[in-house]
Amino acid sequence: MARPVTLFTGQWADLPLTKMAQFTKDAGYDGIELACWGDHFEVDKAHSDPGYCKAKRELLDKLGLQCHAISAHLVGQAVLDPIDSRHKAILPGYVWGDGNPAAVNQRAIDELKKTAHAAKNFGVKVVNGFTGSSIWHLNYSFPPVPQSMIDDGFKLFADRFNPILDEFKACGVKFALEVHPTEIAFDIYSAKMALEAVNHRPEFGFNFDPSHLLWQSVDPVEFIREFPDRIYHVHIKDATTKLNGKSGILCSHLNFGDPRRGWDFRSPGRGSVNFEEIIRALNDIGYSGPLSVEWEDSGMDREFGAREAASFVKGLDFAPSNRAFDSAFDKESA
Repeated sequence: MARPVTLFTGQWADLPLTKMAQFTKDAGYDGIELACWGDHFEVDKAHSDPGYCKAKRELLDKLGLQCHAISAHLVGQAVLDPIDSRHKAILPGYVWGDGNPAAVNQRAIDELKKTAHAAKNFGVKVVNGFTGSSIWHLNYSFPPVPQSMIDDGFKLFADRFNPILDEFKACGVKFALEVHPTEIAFDIYSAKMALEAVNHRPEFGFNFDPSHLLWQSVDPVEFIREFPDRIYHVHIKDATTKLNGKSGILCSHLNFGDPRRGWDFRSPGRGSVNFEEIIRALNDIGYSGPLSVEWEDSGMDREFGAREAASFVKGLDFAPSNRAFDSAFDKESA
């Protein structure tokens, strides 16, 4: 089972897709996961112009690049978030509009619905993304947080996402939430709560990314084993903790790349994620989809890192055994 190794373009949206796709091929990847920002995959065009998706496919096909998923992280963030000036930088102008918070939320909902249709038009079955969260700021329970406020947050998630998921169902496409800080689900227990909120409907699952679990001291392998039928896509991203008695996992308002932080992302294979056990767990649940490198490492040249990551992941992956290693001694099967 050779899973396709793909490169997520979210951190490369400053490059035009023509250049990014060529780099992806040259770096040794089997395929590409297109971000719905920059010119990599423009939802409004893919939704309304049949020729747009055809041209994108022709570009990728010419280079021999597969594409199994598109990613709508940025717009998804605005579905549940309380909107402020930060969101203007990550949203398309037509979604930001006049910046009125309630209107931005609604336009983000509409855009995510269109993304399901755009994915169908493009021929992919998975849209990775975020949900945002109206209750992330309540994560530390002081002033004391009544359970009703948390319940209301998950109810709002269900109220806003069920109509979105209806569109995904109609299109035969799945939404894969990247379980992540600032989202409605950020660890195993909150992921369970999110599934319960939407009544475990099959259109909703997860884009597994071990890096966001590791620094929280959540075992990524346990996440896979907890949700074997909900892993719709996999990101390969590494991270490490650097707790030295001065720093903590809340990171002291220090941005990514600051050496004083208590944790940070690393290029795959250069952090603390145990990818060996992750591959074994993915084999155990029968996951055969892409292993998509989401490359983030503030301390390394990105082109070097992406090339190295392609080789690392291809060397990491292996097929499960179809027999017991000592089956030669099984007289009953002889």
